[in-house]
Amino acid sequence: MSPETLEDMPHIRSFVHRRSHITQGQRQALETLSAKWVLDYEPHTLDFEKTFGRLAPTILEIGFGMGETTATIAQARPDENFLGLEVFNAGVGSLLGRIEDLALTNIRIISHDAVEVLKHMIAPQSLAGVHIYFPDPWPKTRHHKRRLIQAEFVELLVSRLSAGAYIHCATDWEHYAFQMLDVLQNNASLQNTADGFAPRPEQRPLTKFEARGLRLGHGVWDLMFVKR
Repeated sequence: MSPETLEDMPHIRSFVHRRSHITQGQRQALETLSAKWVLDYEPHTLDFEKTFGRLAPTILEIGFGMGETTATIAQARPDENFLGLEVFNAGVGSLLGRIEDLALTNIRIISHDAVEVLKHMIAPQSLAGVHIYFPDPWPKTRHHKRRLIQAEFVELLVSRLSAGAYIHCATDWEHYAFQMLDVLQNNASLQNTADGFAPRPEQRPLTKFEARGLRLGHGVWDLMFVKR
């Protein structure tokens, strides 16, 4: 698929804006910290060196939820930059609070649709990695078209990865796990680092939600691919 085709690619949004609870702490963080750490969506390419104030490998995380994993990874990997995408204000406010509490300086946030950010704000071959942890599984068959991991989206992701960069996905929905595996394995530019699913790497911390699910016997599937 050519770069021009990727730019013109239509997409079905993988999220639906629902009314969600936001705490006073999250609201306060949004009001007081957004100017420092949140970037506006603008249809022009980000300069990572200017954005983060340094030259360093940049990792994109799509849909960081409440930001627990994002903050933990960024704290453990201070020599890398982390750009987090999340469309829900409660999650953005939560991560802003964690950034402040942990005195992190290597995270920036964009609250906007991932496809549009990738198309218009991320330069080709500029990312060192992508994290997609527990995206909405859209479990009903009629909603599978809304799942984020589709062939066209992965092609767009790959175009933004530098050679040797990685895509790390995780899900607790078995059907979606096998769809992810099929889509990623069928992209000729990607190579699986495991024979099928990968063991959870140390870089992805176990969340409280995930730990509870494992205690209840729920499965979790990790996938780790690198760009050839």
